[in-house]
Amino acid sequence: MLTRRHFIITTAAMFSGPVFASSWPTEEQEAAWDTQVTPPGYDPATTNPWGLHPRLLPQQVEARPGLVPGDIHVDATARYLYYIEEGGTAIRYGVAIGRGGLYEPGTYTIRRKVEWPHWTPTPAMIEREPDAYAQYADGMEPGPQNALGSRALYLYVGERDTYLRIHGTPYPRSIGSRASSGCVRMVMAHINDLYEQVDTGVTAYLYPAAGDGPVTAHN
Repeated sequence: MLTRRHFIITTAAMFSGPVFASSWPTEEQEAAWDTQVTPPGYDPATTNPWGLHPRLLPQQVEARPGLVPGDIHVDATARYLYYIEEGGTAIRYGVAIGRGGLYEPGTYTIRRKVEWPHWTPTPAMIEREPDAYAQYADGMEPGPQNALGSRALYLYVGERDTYLRIHGTPYPRSIGSRASSGCVRMVMAHINDLYEQVDTGVTAYLYPAAGDGPVTAHN
């Protein structure tokens, strides 16, 4: 059974739906969007025009021994995502997770990654919140206002797409909260950094949030 554990020992602030056949943005357009979502003079450890709590900014931390470099661990209770590095360290990012019972802990494989993805709400999302999602039933074109933001990592179980993503968000002030329809959200500038490090085929561990159903998070 997957449980939340202390996979991070100590912190050290050292780090100063389906695809449719729509037209994809050009490289020039993507570059312009990247500039738009990256603050001037961007420093991951200190840049904070979003007004986030400082703990939610990227930090390098010491990782528990034995973790596999390249893997991702999401602590749903603290709202942190950890990218495990070589040499016993990890980069910690603040995230938002699914609200209510929509967050789905488990062990996943990242089988696909996309820059400036298209997005389409699932039928369940449309049924649950038609006022919010029905207008996008045919899909939403890429761009800074797209629900998946600038980058998306696609979570699979075996060969099955779960429709869960780790992705950017046009709502950065939601970071640190339970706000999504099940995915893990990140500030777009942060996931742009993470995206470059992540290889397809790595494992993403999404640990239970305290109080979610019969599975309780453990320290």
